[in-house]
Amino acid sequence: MRKIYNVGIIGTGFIGKVHAYGFSNLKYYYPDSSFKVRLLGICDVRKDLLEEFRDNYDFDFTTTDYRELINHPEIDIVDICTPNIFHREQILECIKAEKHIYCEKPLVSDFDESVQVIEALKGFRKRHQMTFNSRFFPTSVRAKEMIDAGRLGKPVSFRIGYYHSGSVDKNRPMGWKQEKGAGVGLDLGAHIIDLLYYLWGEFEEVSAVTRILYPERINREGVSVKVEAEDYFNCNARLKNGAIGNVEASKVALGAEDEITYELYGTEGAMKFNSMQPNFLLYYNGNEPSGGFGRIPVVSRYPESVFPGPKFAVGWIRGHVHSIYKFVSSVDGDRPATPSFHDGHYNMKVLEAARLSEASGKWTAVG
Repeated sequence: MRKIYNVGIIGTGFIGKVHAYGFSNLKYYYPDSSFKVRLLGICDVRKDLLEEFRDNYDFDFTTTDYRELINHPEIDIVDICTPNIFHREQILECIKAEKHIYCEKPLVSDFDESVQVIEALKGFRKRHQMTFNSRFFPTSVRAKEMIDAGRLGKPVSFRIGYYHSGSVDKNRPMGWKQEKGAGVGLDLGAHIIDLLYYLWGEFEEVSAVTRILYPERINREGVSVKVEAEDYFNCNARLKNGAIGNVEASKVALGAEDEITYELYGTEGAMKFNSMQPNFLLYYNGNEPSGGFGRIPVVSRYPESVFPGPKFAVGWIRGHVHSIYKFVSSVDGDRPATPSFHDGHYNMKVLEAARLSEASGKWTAVG
């Protein structure tokens, strides 16, 4: 008899729907898993959205009080899909209630809040994982395997970026991601900082600059307000493995859709990836010089999954599904989940060093 884990989701926005999809469809992608999941509760401050979620996605109950959901006796896993300014208080309540926690990135809004979360985790017996879904693309899994096998040789340099164009329009009303406690560094930058950390290891020091494209924008009420969160983030970095390179995140990259790109250069090989061509990893073997980079067809190859098949084209949401599967597998197997909140805290360390470096105009060590 497979164990059933009851899930409660806080937040009915876009990412709440993505996570609901992920939990709901594990049974198709991983039919041989040792567990099942059930969407039990959904929480949001907007009652109209709660009704939509209950009707469309088969949740058993709704609530406007996140504490009610977290402390519900039948909830095993709490999934936090709220704006990052609410993460700290909701994580702390989950820790107090001894619930497994799956949390969207970034961990919290600033470094001080991150320290509070790590302190609260001492003695915590449940599992916790960040939604750094970029780690869980089939290409990321394959790239990590190749790097760990020494296929790039000694690290030399890198370039990694995440690009959107959603904030180019000056007249588009601001959302919460453009308000204080947010910004493109925490939004997009967190993803690629973690992806680089996953692939090539820890940061040594950083030097960053940011830009607010328009000092004022209209808010959702149509009132012109001061913009306090950056649209553009650019960070030079030196890794502990010796590689030097650049991390760039932008919501004002005109012409971009939702594009993660990276280039990793070593003494024996090089690797490239673009999420707009998610089925292929580009690799150059320096020990067997050829006409250029070759395409490795990774497609949908996960060792744990049999659906829809290894040769079918992969999509953006697939990384979310695999991330959720890995988390619930850790819960079911009673083993630490990865990336954990400690990895989320490290991500905040890098972003804090970037903030301090911009303020000082100097390279800043990542503690």
